[in-house]
Amino acid sequence: MNYAVLLQSALVALLRNKMRSMLTVLGITIGIAAVICVVAIGKAGQAQVEQQLNNLGDNFVWIEAGGRAVNGVRTGTHGTKTLTYADAVAIKNQVSLIKSVSPNVDGPVQIIYGNQNWFTGFRGVSPEYFDIKRWYVDQGAAFSQDDVDRAADVCAIGRTVRDQLFGVEDPIGKVIRVKDVPCKVVATLHPKGLSVSGQDQDDTILMPYTTGQKKIKGANWLDDILCSAVSQAAVKVAGQEAAAVLRDRHHLRPEEEDDFNIRNPEDIIQAQLEASRTLTILLIAIASISLLVGGIGIMNVMLVSVTERTREIGVRVAVGATEEAIQLQFLGESVMLSLVGGAAGVLFGVVGSYLVGQTLRWPMQMSLESVVIAAVFSIAVGVFFGYYPARKASLLDPIEALRYE
Repeated sequence: MNYAVLLQSALVALLRNKMRSMLTVLGITIGIAAVICVVAIGKAGQAQVEQQLNNLGDNFVWIEAGGRAVNGVRTGTHGTKTLTYADAVAIKNQVSLIKSVSPNVDGPVQIIYGNQNWFTGFRGVSPEYFDIKRWYVDQGAAFSQDDVDRAADVCAIGRTVRDQLFGVEDPIGKVIRVKDVPCKVVATLHPKGLSVSGQDQDDTILMPYTTGQKKIKGANWLDDILCSAVSQAAVKVAGQEAAAVLRDRHHLRPEEEDDFNIRNPEDIIQAQLEASRTLTILLIAIASISLLVGGIGIMNVMLVSVTERTREIGVRVAVGATEEAIQLQFLGESVMLSLVGGAAGVLFGVVGSYLVGQTLRWPMQMSLESVVIAAVFSIAVGVFFGYYPARKASLLDPIEALRYE
């Protein structure tokens, strides 16, 4: 049988009752459009969470100085002074799952340039920090290991600090005063935006950790040791092995608590990502209900059509039409309804997703897979809900059908 002719005749039959066919198509259109929009919105949310995960760093392992007990009173984090540069070197050399390490000292600081000043936070690190935390240089060049060895008075500034001190002026080569230390700006950092906790990551100054230790903070210990594991799967194990190295170096007995903390901020983001995926699946399931309703509408319309055209069916059978031909005729009409509804649904879904993205300023991501699945699903709805009416039409008794008034 020529299926093109079958679909053409189905279209002609449906156009006899334009309003009824249009309302039936509308149910499928709404269902398909809803599914496509929900998938696009869900992917946009996941992309934002994945961007946060990417901003955390390259398989980030974070070791921070822990708290201590003073006369029974426990201090918060960074209360101990036991983390040292030698610890960072030992972790790099002894933990094979860690590929890169950066010492870290940090704290609040007042900075001044000309008649402008700003209160921010400095971070003393090594050049490896830029790769570990995925900080990219916007202008200039990051400081080098030679700058670290010399405790050079150089720094790289975040976008917020640049805007507050320099405005539209080029900051490269300018000297700012960090606390009481004149520092030459050698680089500006590409913006990162807000962190998971809502802090402005661009409100920062990076400098060699030796400069931060000796000239800003006046300390010989580290606040943190920041590491990069060889893979995402190795992050947890790498943290455990690093903890074992530090306990041995700090001569801690088995019953003693760690004087450091192993932080896993990616766990929070992974939980958010999983929650986002679960919510997307839930919303798709809810949106699919409208497809089910649209399918029921198709079945209802086709049953009415079979009843209205009983005499026509009787005539076709009387002149030699087979059960298969009658069944394909009505199944073709059902599939045509779902095809038209599916095509309109895809169009409205794509346009709707774009409008939602523009309105909410979300980076909407259209999924070709979701469009194809929605289109195939619309055809499946037509076949599934059209089969019973088509089967009923094909089984009509021709004599009774011809007598039907």
